[in-house]
Amino acid sequence: MKKPLLIITILLIPFIAIAQTAEEYFKKGNSKYHKADYKGAIQDCNKSIELNPNYTDAYMIRGLSKGKLGDHKGAIQDYNKAIELIDYSEAYYYSRGNAKAELGDNKGAIQDYNKAIELNPNYANAYKNRGLAKIGIGQKGSGCLDLSKAGEMGDIKAYDLIKEYCQ
Repeated sequence: MKKPLLIITILLIPFIAIAQTAEEYFKKGNSKYHKADYKGAIQDCNKSIELNPNYTDAYMIRGLSKGKLGDHKGAIQDYNKAIELIDYSEAYYYSRGNAKAELGDNKGAIQDYNKAIELNPNYANAYKNRGLAKIGIGQKGSGCLDLSKAGEMGDIKAYDLIKEYCQ
């Protein structure tokens, strides 16, 4: 009885170590992201993803870091992978929408903000950014309604944007 359990334990040790190591790299990368060390965050997230290719949060932090460094196409690739793995995170869609907006793809951004709002109807930032994207494609009325909704939800910056774009 003890031998099969010992063999199973020995066989599982490498997998447990990999998961812990991927987690450790992710934590370091996340910490570096929050300290604005975006290149360091990308390096640690790369290692985390190398060890666990299904680590969605590592794709997210790496994407955010790439975006901060101006690599919005690379960020979108990471958000795409995160969404492929978990398609119910409003943050993934929202972040991808932001990257698309940075590249001037307001229609694509609106689609992602729509999905983020579908997943979380109380996502004020998604309403605000969708409003800006709509204004960017000439849908001022609808965009201003989104900005108003964001303001009603507590996004104070939305009111400044209403003054700038909607009056």
